[in-house]
Amino acid sequence: MKIKKHTPASEFSDRHIGPRSTEIQEMVSSLGFSSLQALVDEVIPDCLKTNVSLNIPPSLTEHEVIEAATALGRRNKVFRSLIGMGYYDCFVPPVIQRNIFENPGWYTQYTPYQAEISQGRLEALLNFQTMIEDLTALPVANASLLDEGTAAAEAMNICSSACRKKGADTFLISSGCHPQTIDVVRFRALNAGFKTVIGDPASFEFDDSCFGLLLQYPSTEGSIEDYRELCEKAHDSGMLVAAASDLMALCLLTPPGEWGADIAIGSCQRFGTPMAFGGPHAGFISVQDKLKRSIPGRIVGVTKDAAGNPSYRLALQAREQHIRRDKATSNICTAQVLLAIMSSMYAVYHGPEGITAIAERISGLTEELAKRLNKESVKVCNETFFDTLKIKVKDPGKVIKKAADKEINLREFPDGSLGISLDERSSPEEIDILLEIFSSSGEKRGDTSPKGRAIGIPEELQRKSDFLTHPIFNSFRSETELVRYIQRLQDRDLSLTRSMIPLGSCTMKLNAAAELIPVSQYEWAGIHPFAPLDQVRGYMELIMETEAYLADITGMEATSLQPNSGAQGEYAGLTTIRNYHRAEGKDQRDICLIPTSAHGTNPASAVMAGMKVVPVKCDEHGNIDLKDLRGKAEKNRDRLAALMMTYPSTHGVFEESVCEIVDLIHENGGQVYLDGANLNALVGICKPGDFGVDVCHLNLHKTFAMPHGGGGPGIGPIVVANHLVPHLPGHFHMPGGNSAGGTVNSAPWGSAGILPIAWSYLRLMGPSGLTRASMTAILNANYIAARLKDHFPVLYAGKSGLVAHECILDCRSLRKHSGVTVSDIAKRLMDYGFHAPTVSWPVVDTLMVEPTESESREELDRFCEAMISIRKEIEEIASGQADSENNLLKNSPHTAEMVTADKWSYPYGREKAAYPMDQQRANKFWPACRRVDDTWGDRNLFCSCVIPEEFNSGE
Repeated sequence: MKIKKHTPASEFSDRHIGPRSTEIQEMVSSLGFSSLQALVDEVIPDCLKTNVSLNIPPSLTEHEVIEAATALGRRNKVFRSLIGMGYYDCFVPPVIQRNIFENPGWYTQYTPYQAEISQGRLEALLNFQTMIEDLTALPVANASLLDEGTAAAEAMNICSSACRKKGADTFLISSGCHPQTIDVVRFRALNAGFKTVIGDPASFEFDDSCFGLLLQYPSTEGSIEDYRELCEKAHDSGMLVAAASDLMALCLLTPPGEWGADIAIGSCQRFGTPMAFGGPHAGFISVQDKLKRSIPGRIVGVTKDAAGNPSYRLALQAREQHIRRDKATSNICTAQVLLAIMSSMYAVYHGPEGITAIAERISGLTEELAKRLNKESVKVCNETFFDTLKIKVKDPGKVIKKAADKEINLREFPDGSLGISLDERSSPEEIDILLEIFSSSGEKRGDTSPKGRAIGIPEELQRKSDFLTHPIFNSFRSETELVRYIQRLQDRDLSLTRSMIPLGSCTMKLNAAAELIPVSQYEWAGIHPFAPLDQVRGYMELIMETEAYLADITGMEATSLQPNSGAQGEYAGLTTIRNYHRAEGKDQRDICLIPTSAHGTNPASAVMAGMKVVPVKCDEHGNIDLKDLRGKAEKNRDRLAALMMTYPSTHGVFEESVCEIVDLIHENGGQVYLDGANLNALVGICKPGDFGVDVCHLNLHKTFAMPHGGGGPGIGPIVVANHLVPHLPGHFHMPGGNSAGGTVNSAPWGSAGILPIAWSYLRLMGPSGLTRASMTAILNANYIAARLKDHFPVLYAGKSGLVAHECILDCRSLRKHSGVTVSDIAKRLMDYGFHAPTVSWPVVDTLMVEPTESESREELDRFCEAMISIRKEIEEIASGQADSENNLLKNSPHTAEMVTADKWSYPYGREKAAYPMDQQRANKFWPACRRVDDTWGDRNLFCSCVIPEEFNSGE
């Protein structure tokens, strides 16, 4: 008897895809089609119909993929890495690992744009901002950036925009900065048209051409410099100063804000997140108050809700790229929210005294090592230090081999010196081993217990100011209390564990537990990003396989996994195109055509890549206006660099003219860049490479099932056609070293630590599962569009009135008809237990809905019934049955405190406010606060943990 490899119950794709096979057939029939394939054939334009096959291995079961990922992980050698360079091993507090990092209540949330159902996460991010502000002694921080290198590049942009000197175009970079930071900043400067000068800060000359200065504190070699006079000199010349700082060192060092820095940047990695071969880690940035409107990314601020109670929301959003587009100072959209929260909880867990103790222990052990090395006549090059020593030896190769025999990685400097960077895991026993490696005496230690402050830190630079003084960092010392605090915050947030999150263009779908298991394994998490490549054979195999799978899925030639967000993928893709034009001797090609419907990051990315944006109109059906496109392509024929387009379009349709568009751009000398945000409607159905796309970025955190993490982490790799392969991003630690493509991220393979998630998803789904997922995503969107079209017209549709994987509901007439806005609908959906669809984007007064393939028919129907019920409530207002201002929608969301209060002064019942659907009685999600007041919060900006008296003193 032939035994099947899998039983039906073991096919992972059946668990990933929401509707059952019988339900799929019923849904298809309700749309008037005989089969799912017939529906998809009607949706897809004829020019894209090819016999697509995916060269991906057959699907594995969940247990098989866990075993395979674990086996790959065992091929990595987890040596003790004392390499430093901004990456350190640390202890992840188990209470944080189990209750946040591995908890879907935290990793499946969406970006907190709907503040009333994101209060827990917003509070955790406010804690993060407070932690950064305290440690750096600068008054404004944002809610995280992508990593240290890209944060330094953002600091350069701030310096340029804030500098008042006309014609200033030069950014000075200390040679004491980490080499990966220098590479990222230099490449960003090249595309921005800036000059860079790298050298010893003491030798810099500040003339009228200089707008900013980047320092490292402590330096990459470990020394601690007094930069006060240098800052004064720079400020006198009209420049701004940015300091790349180590948060742990700042517990003992005078913080940058106290010695004159305008900006501080760095990484929070050593605050309780694994090295993970490069990421994800939360970068940070803090600035002087005068620069708060120039800071990139998201800022959490405190405001009041409709009841006057303190509440949190994202502040100063008008400065972000979705509003300012090509005028934005940055394209940063994705942050590292989950990792920022972990780092903030690390500070809550340890408190100021605990973190100081860790810092003193690291510093004390480093002092002891330095003393004993000097006693052994081993030359320590730096006289000042926190955790890093640069050591001169006669035979570095011999020492490196002795260290490797002890399973220890040391840093190798270009001049032949060696480096040791101690960390939270270091111990007196480790000092003994290092002494054995560097000396032949094998002397054992005496009393090496560190006592008090280290003498490696000059007395004049020892920290005197307090930090983390707010009660939040001083209240939860028992695990019981911390678990309750974490749970309290989690309960104030809506995640995929509670309901569907139907956000268009954001693909909030199942992140299966089996895919995430490898991420916590030390074989994947414990590796330094610059560990010798022969120690990371498991990573290299997984990376090569993932790159090959993604290239095949898209019909492209090669993949770069370096970008660690979709926005950074846009930048990397466009710079690859710029690199290609430069190599062809056509550097004048700098025009980027971008449809007006594009993501807000698209124009900002083009500007960051050194391009000039020319907008292209859309026609009345939401498609790219071919006449306008042709005219602008031909007008800019000699300067055309690229067209950025999203496919299926941002309007949720498969544009019929896509092949004609691609040919038109190529005929005029440009390259076609595909924003891959909507690739989850293409996988297994058609390949961008087959219809001529040159470069495409992919959101692994969307299409390939990585968790959204509340706004990050993410991975945004790019795939390119053959002629662009030589121009992909490079890195000094990659085989072949730096390439003509430049470096876009600090780590060679970006946030490699979460690549096992996407790899596992691909192996779990297999070719047929991936294809069926795309087809079901298209089905679910059309099912919702059909159910709601009589209540909320669908704004755009393709042929036969069908949409792609998402649909835009037209609410534009409702404001005039009833006074109800899309924001009112969004808030009322919270009472029904749902997160809102995408609000007023890409068209004002609309809702963009994306159900994904993971939602069951039952959940799709529940959402549709909620929307239909809200439509009836709107009609009651329009007809005069309900008051035009004091009604269910204008007063939403309704909190438990509001509904259970003794006083009820509303013209509708409590039950209708709180339980509009019967299903909610068994599982009600209560919004944490009433509607927030954004205007008050921006007028009275509080972006750190506030004392009630300070908060109440606002207007």
